[in-house]
Parts: sequence; structure tokens; C-alpha cells
Amino acid sequence: MSPRSTGARCEECARLDRAHSVAADTIADDPRPYRVYLAWFGPGMAKVGITAVERGPARLLEQGAVCFSWLGTGPLMAARRTEELLRAALRVPDRIPYADKRAVRALLPRAADDRAAEVRELHGRAVALAQWPESLRPEPCVIVDHVRTFGLDRGPGARAEVERLLPGAGLSGELVAAAGPDLHLEVREGRIVVLDTRLVRGWGLVPAAAGGDVRGFPVREFTQEQDGLF
Repeated sequence: MSPRSTGARCEECARLDRAHSVAADTIADDPRPYRVYLAWFGPGMAKVGITAVERGPARLLEQGAVCFSWLGTGPLMAARRTEELLRAALRVPDRIPYADKRAVRALLPRAADDRAAEVRELHGRAVALAQWPESLRPEPCVIVDHVRTFGLDRGPGARAEVERLLPGAGLSGELVAAAGPDLHLEVREGRIVVLDTRLVRGWGLVPAAAGGDVRGFPVREFTQEQDGLF
């Protein structure tokens, strides 16, 4: 398995799994009701997505959404059309790379209202679109904030990430936050490094020595240029 791999399956199994995936838009006859959501990961970083009603907010927690609101509820294809409508009309993406999400977590506004502002603005613009599918019931804008759930309100933000795993290398530290697949570990006082747990799949792990340390793993610093993006 590649040291950079975040998948638990070989390429062929991954293709088969995706062939039966709602996320890959390969299923059109799922009778379950779906919700469209707006998720926010940091300044200037919002996305649209869909999830089965029966899953509740699990999809948002898995993705590491800092805050979100439901947008509408209805059949799968209506949810799909709404997702495409927002991409085309409002330029809202349906995917954001995890690397981008974790790089902006240290820049989150302290106030919950400030974190919710972009989602509220997008929600208002979305429900006002003339092409809104008739079979999708609009949902009110109710912001759910995950900052405390993830532990992102404790201490300084992460400024680096483990790029890949290598045999014989080690990582230890105090767990200060967990967002989606990312563990935020304080490896020494004031220095927090992110480990994407999807990298761990397929690797054998042994207990680390006491105390915080990063030994042998290549670590990428988040550039401070992020401050000028927003």
C-alpha cells in the first residue's frame, strides 16, 4: 500500500464500491428520502452535498464540517438536481479536499455567528433560485456548529500535517481535537500536528514512547499565505 494512500481497498475493489455509490452518482432509483446540506469548513470554504435522511448529521461529522445547515429534503434525484443547481448558479462546489479543510482550521473565527455567516447567506440565495425542484421541500436555515464537538475551541490551531507513513517512524502526543478523519496531536507545547487516520489503514501499529514527538515522518507545514486568501 502506498504511504500516501487514504483508501482501505485496492484499486479494483474501490472501483466496484464506487459503482454502487450514491456519492458517485451511480444510483438513481434509491427510494429513501435525502437531504441537501450546506457545509462550511473555514473562511471562503463552503460546499453543497446530499445525505440520506436516516443518516442524520453523520456525513457532516465524517467530513469535518465546522458548521452546516440543511437546505432541503426530498427524493434522491431532486436532491441531485438541487446540488447541481447550486454548483451552476451559485458556484458552490460539491467537493473540498481534506488538505484544504485542515489548512484553514487555525484561521476559524472565534464567534459562532461569524462562522455561520457564509452558510446563512448561501442558504438565502439558494432557496430564492427560480429553478428550485418542486419535489424538494426547503428547510429553514438552522446552523449546527461542531467547533466544540471536534475540540477546535481548545488551544492553538494545527499548523502542520503528517504527509505519509513510513516503517519505523513514530508519532506521539496529546489528542486535543478530532475533526472528520483528522486527529490533532500536540507533540510538544504549542505545536499541533494533524494525522489523517485514513493513512493508518493497512499499517501495523505499536504503542509509542511517553511524551510528544514526531520521529521519521515527513511533516508539511501549513503556509501562512492562507491568511491572505480570505
